Amino acid sequence: MKTTIVTSTPSQVETEALVAVVLDHANTGSNEREKKPELKVASTDSAMQAAAADLLGSGEITGRSLETNLLHKPANLKAKRLLLVSGGSAKKFSAYDLRRVAGTAARALKSRGIRGFAFVAPQGMAEEEAARAIVEGTLVGNFDPDYYRSDRKDQKIDAVTVVASGDKAALEKVANEAQIIGESQNFTRDLVNEPSNRMTPTILGDRAKKMSAEVGLKCEVYGADKIKELKMGAFWSVAQGSDEPPALIVMTYEPAGAPAKPVLGLVGKGITFDTGGISIKPADGMEKMKYDMAGGATMIGAMRAIALLKPKVKVIGIVCATENMPSGKAQKPGDVQIAMSGKSIEIINTDAEGRLVLADGLYYARQLGCTHLVDAATLTGAVVVALGFNNAGIFANDDDMYNRFKAANAKAGEKMWRLPLDDEYKDQIRSSIADIMNSGGRWGGAVTAAMFLKEFAEDTPWIHLDIAGTAWMEDQKPWIAKGPSGIALRSLVEFVKSFVV
Repeated sequence: MKTTIVTSTPSQVETEALVAVVLDHANTGSNEREKKPELKVASTDSAMQAAAADLLGSGEITGRSLETNLLHKPANLKAKRLLLVSGGSAKKFSAYDLRRVAGTAARALKSRGIRGFAFVAPQGMAEEEAARAIVEGTLVGNFDPDYYRSDRKDQKIDAVTVVASGDKAALEKVANEAQIIGESQNFTRDLVNEPSNRMTPTILGDRAKKMSAEVGLKCEVYGADKIKELKMGAFWSVAQGSDEPPALIVMTYEPAGAPAKPVLGLVGKGITFDTGGISIKPADGMEKMKYDMAGGATMIGAMRAIALLKPKVKVIGIVCATENMPSGKAQKPGDVQIAMSGKSIEIINTDAEGRLVLADGLYYARQLGCTHLVDAATLTGAVVVALGFNNAGIFANDDDMYNRFKAANAKAGEKMWRLPLDDEYKDQIRSSIADIMNSGGRWGGAVTAAMFLKEFAEDTPWIHLDIAGTAWMEDQKPWIAKGPSGIALRSLVEFVKSFVV
């Protein structure tokens, strides 16, 4: 998708469609439902305001967030169409909302066969912040997962123009960065979207190597022999049940001039299909378990963005990729495995496999010199029970690390919520025959899974992102297609950038 910045008056921009944000300026209080909306176009362009005035004053528009209305041949505008997208309350409107508005515009217009549009940066928001949100939101909205449909329609946005005021060079820089991030998020979604027969651990490793060659990353992909040589007993315990060979993917970004420390480690769960193993999952919904490598895909996509954005900090991305299958070779409940760190693990449930591969991935990252760790994984159903489908769970063993990530997360505009890591939870994963159990039972399941991982991060500052409820959109939304979301990539990139002095 081509991205262009123009600083023209919006009404003078020639385009197939001009998109403007409509905001509700009504003072809503306790009787919010009784208030009539006071809808205004978020622009100082009087011609555009006049073109929308009759419709906005007609009472036909509710002003509810993401409501769309398309006007053809708008008076005194050079655009062929004017698309009005509601951003909801003017008081609450933020870059988070603008991303969704931009995605909604992209999906509404491309479904009509329109290939390009111009988006007016809304009045009242910092221009660079608006440009970033518009470009990122448009790219997210442009993605569709229906690759394998024989009747797939060729509908996509080829070009977006951001109409803004201010320093054009600065805006172009921001838009270029936003395009890298948005494209990397879609790259992640592309990996997650593939069915498991077309995204084996070997294929995931090949995709990581190809991407790395394109952007200048060092990438090494190791197989079973290396995993055994490293004594990654936790990782291998999951891989041993599958006929598909596992892949240990290591991507390194080390720019010239980067300090020796910090070294950031991004570790992703790469279960390319999860049957649950011997503790097999119910058949209902199991087809979605192709997405169980979303954490690993996120780290591969994040490394792509980092390589292109070129921050002066060393980053190592590690993905532990395997299938989790039931077979005569598969591990069984009651088995004891020895992790790379030397800790012994009693296997209570073979469907608690993600924490096993991450245990060795986190420890290996430390062995490679990582001073700060972040892992991402579709780890537990329990986090979905706790937070639903709107927030990812954050766990941290270090408050300074958490505060840094929280600031990055706020800038990225992704919803996450911190959950506890109190020492009392460790009692639930104590084993009578080994150092630790891989499952603490039903209650507090997201927390006990994080407590398990904490045993392998030890004192290294560490963040754990449980994205099980947010890595997959269960339903089609106006701003995003049903399917993989690419959650956490933007936050990870902002987190990495925060270490640059």
